Amino acid sequence: MPVSALSPRADRRSAGPGRGPGNRRPEPALTVTLAIPLSGDAVSPQAHRLLAAVRELVELSRGTVTVEAATEPVEPDPEPLPSGPEVRLLTGSRQVLLEGETIPLTRLEFDLMLYLAERPRRVFSRAQLLAGVWGYERAGERTVDVHVRRLRLKLGAAVPAVTTVYGVGYRLADDARITIMPHD
Repeated sequence: MPVSALSPRADRRSAGPGRGPGNRRPEPALTVTLAIPLSGDAVSPQAHRLLAAVRELVELSRGTVTVEAATEPVEPDPEPLPSGPEVRLLTGSRQVLLEGETIPLTRLEFDLMLYLAERPRRVFSRAQLLAGVWGYERAGERTVDVHVRRLRLKLGAAVPAVTTVYGVGYRLADDARITIMPHD
């Protein structure tokens, strides 16, 4: 469902110098196109909130919103298959298996690994990880660095698990093969 926001002033054409009120240059316009996939034939509540926020922003700048149905379905790009050894997180027994062998992790290392595995492709700052994994933000942010380093050492260099996003924080590696198993 593409949404376009155009300023009504952007459609004015200059008629040339001295030719009436249209002699001003058109003001720049911003066009935003959103492709929102439909589940069934309905738009999700999150998509409705996004559309409402876009409409509000456009109305503040006296623009317009045009909603069009997509003529052909948009298919997501196929995700590349991760490579490398497989890691299984057994949440019931809080064990980590690397290619079938148990890797001893501390409580916080396991929680950090599980937190990142449950939220792939999302980057977390150190403060967000402290709040989400440790449950508080009072500890030094280098605590996260130490736990990430220990986790990488225990899993080995062959297992890409945690990626550093310089200047921001950490995220689960794109090519990590991590399976979360709620029951053993």
